[in-house]
This record gives sequence, structure tokens and C-alpha cells, in this order.
Amino acid sequence: MPQFNEIFASRPVLADGAMGTVLYARGVFINRCYDELNLTDPNLILSIHEEYLQAGAEIIETNTFGANRFRLARHGLAGKVAEINAAGVRLAKQAVAHLKDKQAGEAWVAGAVGPLGVRLEPLGKTGLDEARAAFAEQIRALAEAGVDMLVLETMPALNEAREALLAAQETAPHLPVLAMVTVDDESNCLDGSSPAQAAALLTEWGAGAIGVNCSTGPTTVLTAIEAMRAATTLPLAAMPNAGMPRAVEGRNIYLCSPEYMASFARKAIQAGVQFVGGCCGTTPNHIRAMRSAMRAIDAQARVTANGAAPILSTETPPAPLGARSRIGTLIQENRFVTLVEIVPPRGIDCAKEIEGARLLAQLGVHAINVPDSPRASARMSAQSLCIQIQQHTGIETVLHYTCRDRNLLSIQSDLLGASSIGLHNILCLTGDPPKLGNYPDATAVFDVDAIGLVNIVRRLNYGLDIGNNTIGASTNFTIGVAANPGVPDIENELRRFAYKVEAGAEYAITQPVFDLRLLENFLKRIEGFRIPVIAGIWPLTSLRNAEFMKNDLRVSMPEEIMLRMAQTDTPDASRHEGILIAQEMLEAVRPMVQGVQVSAPFGRYAAAAEVIASVLPPVIVPME
Repeated sequence: MPQFNEIFASRPVLADGAMGTVLYARGVFINRCYDELNLTDPNLILSIHEEYLQAGAEIIETNTFGANRFRLARHGLAGKVAEINAAGVRLAKQAVAHLKDKQAGEAWVAGAVGPLGVRLEPLGKTGLDEARAAFAEQIRALAEAGVDMLVLETMPALNEAREALLAAQETAPHLPVLAMVTVDDESNCLDGSSPAQAAALLTEWGAGAIGVNCSTGPTTVLTAIEAMRAATTLPLAAMPNAGMPRAVEGRNIYLCSPEYMASFARKAIQAGVQFVGGCCGTTPNHIRAMRSAMRAIDAQARVTANGAAPILSTETPPAPLGARSRIGTLIQENRFVTLVEIVPPRGIDCAKEIEGARLLAQLGVHAINVPDSPRASARMSAQSLCIQIQQHTGIETVLHYTCRDRNLLSIQSDLLGASSIGLHNILCLTGDPPKLGNYPDATAVFDVDAIGLVNIVRRLNYGLDIGNNTIGASTNFTIGVAANPGVPDIENELRRFAYKVEAGAEYAITQPVFDLRLLENFLKRIEGFRIPVIAGIWPLTSLRNAEFMKNDLRVSMPEEIMLRMAQTDTPDASRHEGILIAQEMLEAVRPMVQGVQVSAPFGRYAAAAEVIASVLPPVIVPME
């Protein structure tokens, strides 16, 4: 049979999510025959296909999961097998055609074939020959209507999967076939077979690719896939439910978030999966998040196998680091860097922020760090505030730039614009998801994450866009990244930090440090891929502020600091104690790092200046 690598070249491919879940959410009762909607409400089915394609799916399955003779007979539709399947293919192909017209994208139509819904011999009265005939009837209709491939999914037992495979081979030998089983809580097939046994037999029976779908959720599917990997060389597929449904106000709700499914996609691809997607409970939002995760993986994969950033051949390489910006000069000369963070205002008046920057410039601070809508809040654009600060005060700025709100086109456009107006320090960040902010229903983009963004900025520094087209000159950015020494999953943080360095990061700024041991451990662990590190310092303002940092932001906060803040009895005493703690932390980290970034909580720029005073040059007061 045809091989999938003839179509997809062995790259990770994203399939769509659930059809029934979305139909139910749109008011279609579960006692309806969902497959019949191909005939009775085609526009509804078409719109769902198009939503999945817009979310980034490259494979969409026809709405024919239950369109076999046995299941359709329950609704009096056994005589409409060919008509319903043909209509399902027609709608999916129509959606793909619309995608090509609008986005110049490419997608494939997979004929969905589910289990027959009856017990086969020897446990049931349906014979294996009857089962194969029923599968053949449906597959013939799908093939004649023009599907690109077949997906045999949610197979509960291997004997049924075998009959479906044989029917496909006899009826549509020109189509590649993906065969997927479903598994129980222990990651075994529902007939008791192990995942390894299933993989070996499905391979022997001639499947083009194999995998697991549905089941109890991502964890069990991933466990089964890892066992399958050792038993086959075929491409693997993983398309789990969005967890186990929970009864909420009389409805079964799947509770796995899009972000969790995106995390699953990353892990599945790392485990060797080529086809990822979703089953029951997944929606276009889940698929969109998974697409973002896959784009980030693709960006990381562009790093060469030896761990070094790819060598770019271009006539417009960037200037030496020290010639690009003041920050670059300080880093190149190994001088101690001082930054203060100024958060953009919620409105259009940034006079307070500009005056704060002017004060800090007069005190000798090297640059102002400007966050990009921190915690997904709606604020003045960081780019706008950066340029106004530079124009009105002369101090250099570091522009935080996140991937949350921009696709690949706008990222490049923004960065080209930033370079053209004199912003040359970029801190590359993934960005907080919108659900953390004051507009939780806002959507995110995340075409790439911080690692992919570093790759993009580095290419622009060499005068090339992501399509390898020349832009005429280097953008000459100094490339910064974030690091979090106190994150619970430190191994993942270290791995991602290494990827950032490999992609081209030139310095790093850490999250606020309160626990010196965590910073020491982090610096020790990155010795093999060390770049200059600037430590974040946060002057606490109150016990409540410390509790927020510890419990809401999950910042590691030693009990000693909590106790010190608890013992203050007035707001002024709390702020004084917070400044004292920050000063002590600055002195402790100073020998270990190449600079500090001091935050100015609630716009208290004088407090930030007081914290950083010990490392600033003395202010010369002119004589009268």
C-alpha cells in the first residue's frame, strides 16, 4: 500500500479534533445520527471543518465515524451508507478548497472509519466476514468520493481492526491507511492486548501507520505510544480525548485545556509521533494551541544537530555586539549592567513613565526595560513607550517582545519597524496566555515560542527573513532572553535555556530572585552554555505583595523573607524592609552575574533607584 512518507515526508502533521463534541455544543442532541447531518445540515458540518482548518489542522476527517451499515441501521438509514459517506467526503473537500482559495494552505481529507458498534465472533453473533463486508461497503464509498487516505479509528479489539484493514486493502489498495486502537486506563487495548502486541500485529497486517486515539486522555495515550514505538518502525499517530469527561450541571464536560493538549503535542512528537490530533472533547481551540506548539518545535528543529546556531551566509552580517547598542557594549566589555523595569500605562498618557525614566537616566542607570502587556493585560504598546522614552530622555531601552499576539508575518514586520526607529535591544519572550489577563476570552497566536523568536531575530540580524529573502541590511539587535531559576520543572527550563542559547541568545534576564540557592544552582547548571546573566531584583512593598509573588506567581520565597515582611507594622515600614531585602539580594548576587534588573512595583521609581544606588556611579552635584 502507499506509504505516508510519500505524502508527508516523515514530518510531524496535525490532524483535527472532535466532530461530535462541537456538534453537541451547537445544540445537536446526542440521540441524533451525526453522520446523517452530512445530508440534512451540510452547512453546519462544512463550517466545523473550516474552523479546524483555520486553527491549523492539516488533516481533516470526514464526518463518517459511524457511517457503516450496522450503526446507521439504528436510525433506519442502513440503505444510505454510500450517500452519507459520499456527502461527508464532498463537504471535507469543499472546506479544503476554501482553505486553498483564502490562505494558499494545503490540507488532506481522511475518510473516517469507526468500529461497527457490534460484537464480533466468537464473543458476538456478527461474523468476521460480515464485519469485513460492512467495512468494505463504507470504505468503497469513501474511496470513490476521493479521500486522500483512510483512518481506521477507535478500534476496541484487534480482530475488528484486522477486518477493517483487510477491507481497505481489498477495496482501496491505492490509499494509505492509518489504523488506531483505543486503550484503557492501563494503556492496554480493550481486548486485553498490550500496545506492543497491537503495534506488531497492525504492522504485520499491512497498516501504513498505526497509533492510539480516544481513550481516557493524553497520559494513557502517550504511555501506549511509547510502548508501540519499540515494536514498530511505522509512523505513529496519537489523538487522545481531552481527558475524562466530568459531570457538570448535568452535562459531561471535558476539562483538558488547550494549553494541556499543546503540552501533550510536544511530548508526543518528542516520543516519535508523526500524526497528532484530538478526539472526544477537543475543539478548534485545542487544535490551535497544538499548532502553536508544533510551530515552536519546528523552529527549534532548525538548530543544527551539533548544538550550534546555524551558520548563515549573507552579505549583511550584524555589527559586533559592542557596536549595536549601549547594552551590547557593556556586555562585550564585561561591565556590570543596570536596568530598571518601567511598565507601560493602561491608557495613552505616559508622562509619569517618561519622568521616571528621566530620573533614572540622571542617576546613571544604563537602560530601561519595558514589558509587553505583562500578565496579558491591555496596556500601551511596549514599542511605543520605548521610543518615547528614548526620544524624551536619551536613555536606551530594552523592548520586551512576546509571541502571544503575533503571527510570523507581524513578528517580522514589528521587528523591522523597531530596528528602523532605533530600538536595538530585544528581549525575546513567549508571553503569558490571555486567560491570565483581564480579557480571558481573547485568543492567542503563538506561531512560535521564545526559542523560535530568537531564531527569527538572529536571521534578521543577518539581513534575512524567515523565507531566506534578503531585507537589505542587518537589524543589529542585541538578543536577550528570559530565565527562571525558581521554576518547579527546572530540567525543562534548563533544556529550553540551552535551546535559546543555541538559537542565538546573547544575554539573559532572570525572573525576580529571592532564594539565592536557586540562582546559584541555575548558574552552575548552565556552565556548559553560559551567556551573560542579569539577575532580576524585586523590592517588595508589603506582606500581601510577598504573598502574591509566592502563591499567585509561584516565585520561590524563603520563609525568612515572609517573616521579615510580616513583622512590619506600617506601609512605610513594609516598603523600607522590602528595599532593604532587595539591596541585600543585589549585593549577594553581584559577584555571580553580569548585571541586575530592578523592578519598580506600582511605579515607585525612586524605590528602584534606592535599591540600585550601590552599583550606580556617584551623582555629581554642581556647585552654586
